[in-house]
Amino acid sequence: MRRSTKAILVVLLGLAGVIAVTSYAYAQAAPTVPIPRVNIGVTPSSKPQDVALSLQLLLLLTILALAPTILVLMTSFTRVVVVLSFVRTAIGTQQVPPTQVLVGLALLLTFFIMNPVFVDINKNALQPYLRQQIPQSTALDRAQVPLRRFMFKQTREKDISLFYSLSKEKPPAKQDDVPTYLLVPAFVISELKTAMEIGFAIYVPFIVIDMVVASILLSMGMMMIPPAIISLPFKIMIFLLVDGWNLTINAIFQSYQT
Repeated sequence: MRRSTKAILVVLLGLAGVIAVTSYAYAQAAPTVPIPRVNIGVTPSSKPQDVALSLQLLLLLTILALAPTILVLMTSFTRVVVVLSFVRTAIGTQQVPPTQVLVGLALLLTFFIMNPVFVDINKNALQPYLRQQIPQSTALDRAQVPLRRFMFKQTREKDISLFYSLSKEKPPAKQDDVPTYLLVPAFVISELKTAMEIGFAIYVPFIVIDMVVASILLSMGMMMIPPAIISLPFKIMIFLLVDGWNLTINAIFQSYQT
């Protein structure tokens, strides 16, 4: 037994030596692969155009970093995703549909609802700027016009007045005088209220089903069985029979038509 162990150790040491010698010989014979070096620094500019280009690049990176926040807070995404979350909670399925599916569906519906706004921005702001017909400042001013118009249409005056009272600024004479930094939070809380109103209307029928099932179980003396286990199949069946997803999406779109 000891002889076989010693023999195995000798073979392993021999293989290790062969591998080491082969690797060294290959390293000596193989051509040297150059490793690139990247330098990042700040150098003085000799042309004013270089400074303008750097500022534009910095502005572009800032916009890209804020793009998710702009998408969530300045579009219909908030209302859509809250309503879809209410539907899942009302049915009682914890992870069905998955969160990724709800967020993806909310994004698609957001692009569908906001399509007229995006078309307006692309036609009157983005394309003229890409063709160098207007400067960047004019493009930004044109881009915010349809977006502000959309937010004003969905924002309650009460919410705008709230933020004016908190900021202690003088109430505006017209909509164009309302700054965007006050319009956006007013728009968000208006969207949350509308989404919860739709969610409440969705939630009530499912609460009725839970109450009926709980009453039936209580009258039958089956108090140890959780009502949610029995009511879940009935809620799913009723939701499918009335084509619940169709009604939910239609309710979301109708809320933007008024």
